[in-house]
Formats: sequence, structure tokens, C-alpha cells
Amino acid sequence: MPGSRRTAIIAAIAAFAVVVAGLVVVVRPWQASRCAPVANHPEWSVARRWDEALLDAIRRALPNPPLHARNLFHTSVAMWDAWAAYDPQAAGYIVNEKATASDVSAARDEAISYAAFRVLSERYIGAVGGDLSTGEFDDVMDSLCYPITVTTTTGDSPAALGNRIGAALIAYGKTDGSNEAGKYADPNYKPVNAPLVVNKPGTTMVDPNRWQPLQIEHMISQNGIPVTNGVQVAVGPQWGGVKSFSLPPAGPKGTPIDPGPQPRLGDPATDQEFKDQAVEVIRDSSLMDPSEGLTIDISPGARGNDTLGTNDGHGHAVNPATGQPYPADVVNEGDFARVMAEFWADGPKSETPPGHWNVLANLVSDELSPNLKIGGQGAKVDRLQWDVKLYLALNGAVHDAAIAAWGLKGEYDGARPISMIRYMGGLGQSSHPAGPSYNAEGLPLVSGLIEVITRESSAPGQRHAALAGHVGEIAIKAWAGNPTDPKTQIGGVKWILASTWVPYQLPTFVTPAFQGYLSGHSSFSRAAAEVLTGFTGSEYFPGGVSGYTIKAGSLKFEKGPTTDIRLEWATYYDASDQAGQSRLYGGIHVQVDDFKGRVIGSQCGQAAWAKAQLLYAGQATQ
Repeated sequence: MPGSRRTAIIAAIAAFAVVVAGLVVVVRPWQASRCAPVANHPEWSVARRWDEALLDAIRRALPNPPLHARNLFHTSVAMWDAWAAYDPQAAGYIVNEKATASDVSAARDEAISYAAFRVLSERYIGAVGGDLSTGEFDDVMDSLCYPITVTTTTGDSPAALGNRIGAALIAYGKTDGSNEAGKYADPNYKPVNAPLVVNKPGTTMVDPNRWQPLQIEHMISQNGIPVTNGVQVAVGPQWGGVKSFSLPPAGPKGTPIDPGPQPRLGDPATDQEFKDQAVEVIRDSSLMDPSEGLTIDISPGARGNDTLGTNDGHGHAVNPATGQPYPADVVNEGDFARVMAEFWADGPKSETPPGHWNVLANLVSDELSPNLKIGGQGAKVDRLQWDVKLYLALNGAVHDAAIAAWGLKGEYDGARPISMIRYMGGLGQSSHPAGPSYNAEGLPLVSGLIEVITRESSAPGQRHAALAGHVGEIAIKAWAGNPTDPKTQIGGVKWILASTWVPYQLPTFVTPAFQGYLSGHSSFSRAAAEVLTGFTGSEYFPGGVSGYTIKAGSLKFEKGPTTDIRLEWATYYDASDQAGQSRLYGGIHVQVDDFKGRVIGSQCGQAAWAKAQLLYAGQATQ
């Protein structure tokens, strides 16, 4: 029986209300004798249960990273405010009440649960998969013996407090600038470029520096949900104006943090940088073939330890937890490139990038438990205190990262690599004015990577033989696209027409439905890494290393990897940098999107961690 129905029946039969002095007090004689809290993970705090239920809801819903970051943050605030109400020092963020209880632990669990339940039920009832998500929320309440029929916001009971907090968060969300009433759409945004039809070569752009929606024949959202309208609609261009946790006011441009525009084609100061960025994506695309037999050491001893906003690192000398060097991990480079692109893609049925960092944070918390010291110092805290404080800081950071990143997306409207490469490749080459197929806005020529097709190069047996009939056009050596049978075949790397290039993604998805500049992955990830570093007191994962093994043959875009590949990171920063870098291998972003995103994310994470500490100490509210 679905949780909501079961709870309602039990409540109707076994619960009764007594009105005392105008207050509704719910008496549950069955709670002690008939309802014993049961759950799959008895070690989880109630905050962890609600975080996990929210992550499940995100996996079912349409992939909207800024929206889900907002829901993670608002739910975290609801839980924090309920916890803080029973702490004499801590300050609530939206609701700053103080309460007392004979059993503070039990009261906190109850108040937190009602607060989270109200927010989540409101936010996901109309979402894709909403029936399953709200059913899961009901089931969490059932498992904790809290009847959902208790809706009072009046009185001093933990349930009433939680319901008040939930109601306050719901009201707050309706005026936070996200346009919740309009289903989070931006009614004022219109793309200047007509859609790029993915299954046809080339593209036409009114302005090659601005975003171009894609028209995909069989469009499926990033988490596997069919989309009836085959033309993308930009997600969240107005998001820079959403109320943040710790950012400065957005101002009239809607950019609370503004590093200025991206490099632009045709701009004398940045034209070459724009072209170089496109070349870098093509070069990364040329690495997506395991049959090349190239190898690379991907251990923390060889990769990572980058300066902020760069890829200049060469790994870490030793693992600080063991004092020993990190062992080498030499793997097929084509496998690594494909695995990195897919693992961090947050694709079908994923929790999207903000949720991904909640998953990582929960794993870190599990590894550190029970030696939980906030900031790595002081007395140990229980798991509930750890979780509510961590979620407040972490999800405040990713919420702010969404606001900062999407504010820049809305303001600067940056193009994606598929548009850049197809547009420039369709024009010609820009390296040799006296050479064939010259166009000042064409692709730069790079021997062995970007070339003009000639009669000689396309003759039988020559490198461009498969492109005979396209003399004078631009060929690139890159991933050849999705194979017919991804379970048994690979696309491989071949010489293809630049005008037909596609990123290493599913053919039903291709590229996210929002602007390129700057990277949400990079912003979310670095913001989360800053919080985890501050909150745990170390930039290193527990034990000096963490990671994930991608099994041989488990890739979704095509067959692979040929062997198991273990992605490992010494620090939270290493993991976040890899998340950003993966978007170039996946053909989703150019380097400036990634590097600037990391810098913006760092600012968001540090500010959120500082703000959270003030709330812990009762020295700040909103």
C-alpha cells in the first residue's frame, strides 16, 4: 500500500486530537505500541534520510541543475532551522525560533522531519516522477512514525514547529526571484540564433558568440525522460537574480560575481583565444579511441594538485595519511577519456551535479564517522549535528554556485562547442590567408588534427579518403559519433567533416539546454570542494584518497571501457577539477568555461562556509 494511503488509514483509526486551550495536540497511542521506526540504514540521521529521499526525487525529475540546487538548499535550511531551534546559540536562517523539550533529540528528529516533508512535498508534487517522490516522502514519515495528517502550525510541539518552518520556506521560495509561479521559466529570454539541427551538417548563426538551441530528432532529457518538443529551451537565464545564501546583490545585470565576458570570435583582443578553445575541444575529442593503444598514468601521484583555475598540476608526492607515494595507475588513454566524460556527465537517472556532491559528501561523512569534528577540531559531534551543519554549508554553496554561473549564462549567452566547431568549420580555415578555403572566422589549421581536404589527401588510401567529394572543406580528426550498436561497437576516432562534429554524448541529448559560459559543473564542484575542505578540516579525502571504479563494458554511450578503470583523487579539489575538465572531453564546454567556473565556484564555496559558521555561532541570519 502506498505510504500516503497507509499513513492516512492508520492516522484515522488510531490517532485522535484533543483540543486544549485552543491548541491541537495530537495523541498517538499506537506510536509506542504499534509503530516501531524501521529503516534500511539504522545509522542514518533523519537529516540523511531526507537528503537521500531528495536525491531520489532529483533522479526522477527533469534535469534542471539550478532548480535542484535550490531545492537542496531550501530543504537544508528547513532542517537547519528546526535543529537550531533547540540550540541556545545557533541562529536559524529563515525561522529563528527557540524551543524547549524534555527529549531534545526526539524533538529535533520530529521537527526536522515535518519541516523537510512539507518543503519536499510542495516542490516535487508536480515534477516528473512526482507520484513516486511524494510517495517516498510519505514512506519516510511512516518509517519514523510521524503521521502526515498532523498539519498544525500552532503551538510548541515539534511537529507544529516543523510545519511552521516548512510553510516559511515554501513562502520564501515564491518570492526568491526564481519565478516558481511561472514554472521557473524566463519569459524575457529569446535566443538570437535559430536552432542547430543536429542530424544535418553545418549550422547558421546570426551571432557565433551567443548560444544556439539544438533541434534533436529524438530528444531525451539528461536523465532519460522523452521530450516531445525537439527544440531546446534555455534553462534559467534569470537565475542570477535568485536570492542567494552568501553572495553579494546581483545588481541590474543579474551577475553577483562578474569576471567579464568570454572570448569572442571577431574580437581583435580575444578572437585567437576563442579559436584556440575550439581547437582544444577537438584535440580532446581525438583522444576518445581505445584502439589507439596510448596509455596514461591517472594516479593521484601523477594528476591533480592544480593551481586554482588551471590544469598545471603534476600530482602529489605522497599520501599524507600513509606517508607513502601514490602507486602508479597506467591505463588506456582512450578508456580514461571516455570514462571521465561519462562518470561526471551526471546523465540518465542522475542526481545532477549539485546532488552528485551530496553523494560524495555523504560517503565522506560515513568514512569519518564516528570521529566527527566540525572543521577537524574541537569535540566530537553526533551524526545529526554533523549532517545538518554540513548540508547547510554544502547546499548553500552549490545554490550560490548556480546563481553565479547561471547569472553569467544569462548575461553573456555563450555558445557551446558544437555550434562553435560546426560554424567555423563550415566557413573554412583561418590560418593561411593565401591558402584554399580561407575565412577569417574559420578554424585554425593544425597538422594531423584540423586540415583542408585536398584531391591528394582524399585519394584512395589517403587519410581523407572517406571524405572524397568534399575537397576544399575542413576535416578534423575527432570522435566519429555514436555507433549503431553502443553495446558492441565504438564510434572511434576518424577524419570527419568539421561541419558534422558531435560531442561525446548520447545522441538523444548531445548538449545541455543552457548556455556555455561558464561551466555549472566546474562552479558546483569547486564550491562543494571548498566547503568539504573547510568542514572536514582537510583538503584530502579520508585516508588521503578516494575514487570510483568503472567496470569494463559498463559505459552507456558506446562499448567500453576495455578494462576496469579506477578514477582516484587525493583531494576534494582534484575531484572538482576533474569534474570540470571532463566537460571538455565530453564536448560540452571550452576551457574558459571550466577555468572561470572553478574560480567562481571557489568564491561561492568559501563565502558559504564562512556564512554557515556564523549561523552555527548565532552571529548571523539571512
